[in-house]
Amino acid sequence: MGRGAPLLLRIPLLLLAIIDLVVLSLRLWPWQEIAYLPNAGTTGYDPIICLVTYIGLVYWLSGNCSQAVRKALSAGTIMGLPAGLLLVAHTTLARWPGMQIAYFMIGLLIVAGILWGIAGSQASRATGNAGLGIVAGIWSAMVSALIGSGAALAEINLQNPQPLTLDPWKQYEGLAIGNQTVQELVHSLNTATAFLLICPLIGGALGLIFALAAQKD
Repeated sequence: MGRGAPLLLRIPLLLLAIIDLVVLSLRLWPWQEIAYLPNAGTTGYDPIICLVTYIGLVYWLSGNCSQAVRKALSAGTIMGLPAGLLLVAHTTLARWPGMQIAYFMIGLLIVAGILWGIAGSQASRATGNAGLGIVAGIWSAMVSALIGSGAALAEINLQNPQPLTLDPWKQYEGLAIGNQTVQELVHSLNTATAFLLICPLIGGALGLIFALAAQKD
């Protein structure tokens, strides 16, 4: 890869993370009222913190000029894109009740995990370093998580473009369990946070497992 490789790896993900953050920030306006959300506002703060952390991690990881690391990140990006689409499908199907749908949703997550593991395997084969399988797996999962969380956050605005009250924050006081708008918002925020937190952990573990298997071959 040439000198432009770090930028090709960095800029699209930074833009995606920033867009996710902007969409989230617009929905949570006015920000000083986030404390009305469940758990003293952590439901709203958690995805914000995660996205800001992602921006820092993407900038730091993609700034490494090592050729081997670039190969690992490239493998992660390639596998992370289709896995991200699987997370989008998972988010969409979550609105449809039914046991068969639930099994299919689990299948989507399993396939996404396999793709993260494949990223680790490819990085290991390309560099001869099983440790970089972890990097590829984590990066791949981060790419997917940004796509999946973006879909979850956009779903908030698509389903509830306008608040149900003149003061949108009054509906959050006392959690307002019976308010469907509140339930949809909280569900979307929790889904986005789960993707952002859990996916990299699973991706790193699977990336290492698949990388070690590739080294044995």
